[in-house]
Amino acid sequence: MRNDSETPAARPDALEELISKLAQIRSSLISHESDLQERASTIHPAYRKSAINLIHYMALRHLDIRMLQDELAALGLSSLGRTEAHVMSTLNSVLVAVQRMAGRKMEGQALSESPGFREGRSLLAAHTEALLGPAPEHRSVRIMVTMSSAAADDYPLVRELVYHGMNCMRINCAHDNREVWGRMVNHLKRARQELGLPCRLLMDIAGPKLRTGSIEPGPRVVVWHPKRDSLGCVTQPARIWLGPAERSHTTSTDADASLSVPAEWLTEVRSGERIHFKDARGKRRVLEVIGGSKTGRWARCSQTAYVTPGTILLRDDAGTDTRREAQVGDLPPRENGILLHKGDFLKLTREPIVGKGASIDSEGRTLTPATISCALPEIFPAVRAGEKIWFDDGKIGGVVRDVSPGELRIEITQAKPNGDRLLADKGINLPDTNISLPALTPKDLEDLKFVVRHADLVGMSFVRHERDILQLQSRLRELGGDHVGIVLKIETRQSFERLPGLMLAAMRQHPVGIMIARGDLAVECGYERLAEVQEEILWICEAAHLPVIWATQVLESLAKKGHPSRAEITDAAMGERAECVMLNKGPHIVAAVSALDDILRRMQDHQSKKSSRLRPLHLSAMQEAE
Repeated sequence: MRNDSETPAARPDALEELISKLAQIRSSLISHESDLQERASTIHPAYRKSAINLIHYMALRHLDIRMLQDELAALGLSSLGRTEAHVMSTLNSVLVAVQRMAGRKMEGQALSESPGFREGRSLLAAHTEALLGPAPEHRSVRIMVTMSSAAADDYPLVRELVYHGMNCMRINCAHDNREVWGRMVNHLKRARQELGLPCRLLMDIAGPKLRTGSIEPGPRVVVWHPKRDSLGCVTQPARIWLGPAERSHTTSTDADASLSVPAEWLTEVRSGERIHFKDARGKRRVLEVIGGSKTGRWARCSQTAYVTPGTILLRDDAGTDTRREAQVGDLPPRENGILLHKGDFLKLTREPIVGKGASIDSEGRTLTPATISCALPEIFPAVRAGEKIWFDDGKIGGVVRDVSPGELRIEITQAKPNGDRLLADKGINLPDTNISLPALTPKDLEDLKFVVRHADLVGMSFVRHERDILQLQSRLRELGGDHVGIVLKIETRQSFERLPGLMLAAMRQHPVGIMIARGDLAVECGYERLAEVQEEILWICEAAHLPVIWATQVLESLAKKGHPSRAEITDAAMGERAECVMLNKGPHIVAAVSALDDILRRMQDHQSKKSSRLRPLHLSAMQEAE
């Protein structure tokens, strides 16, 4: 007799159908293990089970099991929605449970070499520690911080970062040089020794990033403005750094402007002095010296000023036996940009010409379009008409209308209503183009010599093919760098679409991690798809037991301006599902590290990967309605 309380999913016929579906899925997963046979001998022993689990997960995710999930949930069973780290183990457990509900005994089945529930989590934890070092006592997610050039001459900054929670320093080899990197490395070693805290070092090699070529430079002038309120009153003077002209120096990111002056004159300047000058417009201006160090002096100014090389600086407190007058040294030219509006045309040239804006006649008609060169002309044969192109992290977008051996004719389809300025050395993205450039440039191959001697991890930029990874691994072996962990930066559509294969290629070496470079990835895949794409990367990496670095614009407003947005706090909290969160440089970076440390510590009680953690809520007791 039928039990009226019995749910449809619990009927014998429905249970038998469920058993059949689960058994078919299980057989499919086992059959896909053959995909790994050709690679089996090359996979590092530490990743053997992880590679099998990845194969199982990708086979499962090629199926649409949404209706099956609903049926399992109706029975109070796992819906396979959190199976990433232990696919076969979860599937077997569900199959056993359904067979028991149907009154059947579990048929003996040979288990494949796959991780169990606890083992899957243990493997991810072990691989994370091997790559990123031990977790801090109070949180499991590590914090990585990108160094500014100023960090090379600012040991206190590096020490503060380590003290407040930086677990991994990142140096971007696309900027600065070995001398500057070396000073950063020495600061890190000193901070680790003084504080007794671990902190690893990641060095990103630049890779063949597409960039715009040069543009005719602007005038050599430095401009600063004090901050004012809505009534025009100064709320914060401009901060000016005075450095010695005789040696190269990096400027703190706190500076609104930097001037080079003779070292002999600078050494006599004392805090509290006033320095007078006339700017490029003939306006009288005053600098008030407010402090300094062995490498320079800080000054402030409450008025806007335009300063050019040769500007005379006069100390009003100088004695008769001191140098009163000095000249401002050479200054870098101001950046020029090409103003582009929606509907304009731009020529991207193969030859390294100096870029310039469009030529316009007296009636506003375009005589010749704007022109700029591409720093990697090797991509031209791969580009086709109709493909999309983006500049400067997606700020300016266009469509390639015509292709010739020497240039691309681009129609601008995305720009602000008043136009956007395209500057030199800005990134170019071609998401529709099948680019096959080698991932390692001659510069990268040379930089790896420094990386192997000093870094714990190397970041591989713009990886697109498995052969790119094999080339990096080969180069590391040549340099004796087998100990260096590899971080694959997923920042192109090609790398996202080929992620499982790239991961298996990287698993030849241990340890390995993945960075979600959300800036370029958003441009390549579309901003509207970024949330979906980063979720899929997190799932796939958990299936492979590989740690994820959550990167790009995390707490950016806080790091750069001192105040976070509400959306940034939520985004930083989402980083709890990764194994590491990366912050970029900024004048308030120490505050950003402290804030992120607190956010991650709090969130780990609520979230573990995809699973919510149900700790007691700290809410007031609900009052009964009267």
